[in-house]
Amino acid sequence: MAGRRIRVGIDTGGTFTDVVALDEDTGQLVTTKAPSTPANPADGFLAGIDKVLDLLDDAGGDEISAVSHGTTVATNQLLEGKVDRLGFITTEGYDAMLEIARQSVPDGYGNSYFWVKPPRIVPRDLVRSVGGRLDFTGAEVRPFDEEGARAVARWFRDRGVDTLGVCFLHAYADPVHEERMRQILAQEHPDAVVSISSEVLREYREYERAMTTLVDAAVKPRLSAYVSNISTRLSAYAGDRRVPFYVMKSNGGVLSADEVVHQPITTVLSGPAAGALGAALIARVAGFDRVLTCDGGGTSTDVSVVVDGEPTLTTEGSVGAFPSKIPMIDVVTVGAGGGSIAWLSPEGALKVGPQSAGADPGPLCYAQGGADVTITDAHVVLGRIPPHLLGGEIPLDVDAARRGLEDLAAKLGLSAEAAAVGVLEISAWNQANALRQVTVKRGLDVRDFTLTTFGGSGSLLLCRLMDVLGIPTVLVPPDPGNVSAFGLLTVDVKNDYVQTQVALDSDLDVVALHTAYDGLTVRARDALLREGFAESDHVFARTADLRYFGQAFEVRVPVPEGDLDRAALDGVVAAFHAEHRGLYGYDFAGDPSQPVEWVNLRVSGIGPITRPERGRLAPAARGGATGARGEASSHARPTRPVCFDANAGYVDIPVRWRPDLAPGTTVEGPAIIEEYGSTVPVHPGFAATVDDFGNLLVRRTGETDEVGS
Repeated sequence: MAGRRIRVGIDTGGTFTDVVALDEDTGQLVTTKAPSTPANPADGFLAGIDKVLDLLDDAGGDEISAVSHGTTVATNQLLEGKVDRLGFITTEGYDAMLEIARQSVPDGYGNSYFWVKPPRIVPRDLVRSVGGRLDFTGAEVRPFDEEGARAVARWFRDRGVDTLGVCFLHAYADPVHEERMRQILAQEHPDAVVSISSEVLREYREYERAMTTLVDAAVKPRLSAYVSNISTRLSAYAGDRRVPFYVMKSNGGVLSADEVVHQPITTVLSGPAAGALGAALIARVAGFDRVLTCDGGGTSTDVSVVVDGEPTLTTEGSVGAFPSKIPMIDVVTVGAGGGSIAWLSPEGALKVGPQSAGADPGPLCYAQGGADVTITDAHVVLGRIPPHLLGGEIPLDVDAARRGLEDLAAKLGLSAEAAAVGVLEISAWNQANALRQVTVKRGLDVRDFTLTTFGGSGSLLLCRLMDVLGIPTVLVPPDPGNVSAFGLLTVDVKNDYVQTQVALDSDLDVVALHTAYDGLTVRARDALLREGFAESDHVFARTADLRYFGQAFEVRVPVPEGDLDRAALDGVVAAFHAEHRGLYGYDFAGDPSQPVEWVNLRVSGIGPITRPERGRLAPAARGGATGARGEASSHARPTRPVCFDANAGYVDIPVRWRPDLAPGTTVEGPAIIEEYGSTVPVHPGFAATVDDFGNLLVRRTGETDEVGS
């Protein structure tokens, strides 16, 4: 069928590469999975495209209109601490900036006696400084030392340090010194990969700006090589045609591969961001706009909060040991994935995670040499997942898992079933604590939200999470294992720009404010034009970071479009008071002794894309994805022995094949609902209803009459 336009979303994980393809002309959506290939991720990437195109009536590579990709290349490099030799250039007299860092100590000051400061991202002997100084307004206090800069460039060149970060004091106010340093590096050390703070993060607080710039430099070589390799092979696959190739960013947007190599740090939470966005869209269509997302994978579970249909953003995030001030979807990660290992502390207490068996050797039931009991082993021994994965493609060794659990249980003086239930209970509480971290600790009541669970293991403990947290409803989308890949088809091109401009609200210069916002908007507009968006399609969102004078952290609030007068600014301040009250329980709206201070101005430039529509299913329609192979007769078993309570033991309960469940169908627990790539155990006292969009809505028995519309 010539002339079709097929958009593809690909999320590469440690074990599987998830693929979703959308026929933009017919709206047909298909999903599949392919094994990941860590040695050369491009192999798994293209194998996934091959597989998904076969499901679209043998479509060809020349029919691909665009590819959006979520990658963990930068994330994994930082989490694993694999930072190559890195140099740092800063203002003379500030050589110890990274050593001093911040005074905060993990787990509070009670831990300060035992805490050992981790190694710096750049060792002290690879830090060099250059003379010259700007003040906070950008005015030059001392001229830039050109000869000193050349000496520093040669010093790094002679020692073979080819990756460099540059962060001069107050470069956010004027980048002239940093830009001159980059020019000198290009002349004296042309092989160097350089990141400068005024391009990475034009925001004050020199330590965070320096760290963000250094992380950007650290991941730039590897991410650039990765993206270039895939871009080249994708073009060859499409018949030597340049296919628009986008990479997911942490802020909830995508960026072309050509541009992302210049902003590599923006991809550090690429994968989790896509999942949160996909889940947010699915839940919003189903009628839920206050949602918690729970993305369960093989190593970890990522949770986030969605308010009014949009995931919340933060600039206070970190990846591994490295703080990052770039805007990113506020995701909390806990080591509670399918491969998380159960172990005993020296005191004999049962613990779960954060260590993981990964995909190789994996859980005991994978029969690939794994030696530790994992969460997946507990599930399979209790019968809560079938003795195979992916509809039978991957058989599981239940006996090996049981032997491992029996050994663990003997050390605890428990039965194997009690030990397995204990492992899952600890995992559920780990996930619950992460969900509390994004809600209760931020002034939100977890009971006001609907939980959306997805990922291969995300839905296995949903009933316990409902009990622990008091959540009234859980939504499980169709094909939950592919929600992150689906999310890649729902995101716009998005770039964020920031400028620090500290001023008390009473002293604010409206003309200067306009000038700053106009400058940020021009940068955003130029980026969207480079991405191929016509000016008529551009969308700009303005925000500002405000605080009470004397506070150390800010609250972000929207700034209206158009001209800004005093009335508009008063509206922004009123929004700040309200947001502060919502976050912290108080505000100083009526107290003139507590003035409001403007700190950072922000503009996001958005290039909208066409999102796939999720239509209602006909009453007799079957759920599931086109790509989920197999019929009910070959997958579903009438009953299976399952243990929900160690004291009650195993009980034969019905097993339902999810594609056979029409909208309006209710499955009362105890029951197991299976599909390709995912399983939902419905505990006694709960019931799952299929809504009009094919989602499963799980509620306590007696609360399933109202279905989201």
